[in-house]
Amino acid sequence: MIDKKELPLRVTHNDTKINNVMVDHVTGDGVCVIDLDTVMPGSILYDFGDMVRTTARTGTEDDRNLDRVTIDLKMFEQIVHGYLLTAGSFLTPLELEYLAFSGILITYTIGIRFLTDHLAGDTYFKIHRENHNLERARVQFKMIKDMEKSFDEMKKIVERA
Repeated sequence: MIDKKELPLRVTHNDTKINNVMVDHVTGDGVCVIDLDTVMPGSILYDFGDMVRTTARTGTEDDRNLDRVTIDLKMFEQIVHGYLLTAGSFLTPLELEYLAFSGILITYTIGIRFLTDHLAGDTYFKIHRENHNLERARVQFKMIKDMEKSFDEMKKIVERA
């Protein structure tokens, strides 16, 4: 969609997780974003989707108990609300339309990367135990299933914001 110029090319961080936000310890406000070596042109849908993947998930990224892994719709709603407070003024209608789906897309992409790394001998992502990347992949795919079940509600949350 970027190649077809349907979505604008924007400056993107490409590693949007809470660990990459410096937070004021007194106010709790975000001060700045760090880990800027990943910044490049791209779609905001990558950043938003990765933020959903890492922040609106219950359980951990390598949780062995997949019953603990779900989409936290309350957190998703807060992410959408906070993001659109600033970005809502410049996002295109197509970007807004795909916000809810972006979480599924990026989670799928990362799941495939974890699975590929597992099958290739764990050469890219650092592992802490045998089958670690396989466990990470399973979490991503469980998350996708849950987001697909909740997709209509996720779209409604974006529309209401």
